[in-house]
Amino acid sequence: MKKFLMWMMLGVLYATGGHAKVLKVFQVNIWQETTMVKGGFDGLADEIVRLDPDIVLLSEVRNYDGVQFVPRLKEALQTRGKAYYGETSKLDVGILSKYRIMDQGPNCAEAPDAGSVLKARIDVEGQTVVVYSAHLDYTHYACYLPRGYDGVTWKKIDPPVVDREKIEAANKESMRDEAIKHVIADAEKEKGNFILLGGDFNEPSHLDWGENVKDLWDHRGAVVRWDCSVLLQDAGFKDSYRTRYPNPVTHPGFTYPADNAGASLEQLDWVPEADGRDRIDFIYYKPVKGVKLRNVSVVGPRGTIVRNQRVNEKTKDNWNDNQGTWPSDHKGVLATFVLK
Repeated sequence: MKKFLMWMMLGVLYATGGHAKVLKVFQVNIWQETTMVKGGFDGLADEIVRLDPDIVLLSEVRNYDGVQFVPRLKEALQTRGKAYYGETSKLDVGILSKYRIMDQGPNCAEAPDAGSVLKARIDVEGQTVVVYSAHLDYTHYACYLPRGYDGVTWKKIDPPVVDREKIEAANKESMRDEAIKHVIADAEKEKGNFILLGGDFNEPSHLDWGENVKDLWDHRGAVVRWDCSVLLQDAGFKDSYRTRYPNPVTHPGFTYPADNAGASLEQLDWVPEADGRDRIDFIYYKPVKGVKLRNVSVVGPRGTIVRNQRVNEKTKDNWNDNQGTWPSDHKGVLATFVLK
């Protein structure tokens, strides 16, 4: 019924002279610039061709040995028949777009320690779309504390930390919340434009750590209000996956860790005696008139790692299974919007 109503809406737009544009956005952590998996670079390029996104948001861009990754990826896509705009950045994030990038730069150059956030303003057929590509601070990974592991040293701790105040205090030691506050402040200057924020946050969402899941996935009773998701929600941003699939029990949407046949368990599992699955990769958007979220899916292998074992997810999540070599230890997110 929802799909029928969406197509009815599009029909009305065309019948009344309106114009609807479908905009597909793909976010993925590329795991040390695809170098951790044999064939990872070609696997990434092939996956972008398969998904055919309009905008691509990349985390863990390294520019190893002085070779600029974004131009290299653009060239590989060009040989596969796909043309993208994209510019080199000194940050470890990147943005590719089928549409002209009007300008691009660090979101908050005066606060470089707050995390990597690259901002671009993209001209989508005369409509300005503001995009932030983020890779936030990986330290003080506090969601490991209830699992019995330290979030800084990654070593096992006993007993696990399950007190909410202690977990939230440890989380605030990171620079993730500072980076998100800078995004929110900057986004206030872009009122009227469609705003997208995607990336590897290295932090879960409070929407996935509520009362209904406190006894699942080794949360051990902890109910946590994770800083970044709370800040974004309070600022009017929408979590695309949770907007489309609000129940974390049936649709957890885990993006990390992803099983990868090209990597060892030691490379993939940092909490070998626990269930460390979480949704830490996101596409957020700030609703504006004329823009609707059509669909969102988790991209990549269904396999994951639980207690140092390779297992397949048995959830009701909306999967978009990769078809070739997967380049990452994360899964990606693909969100589709309709712009009037």
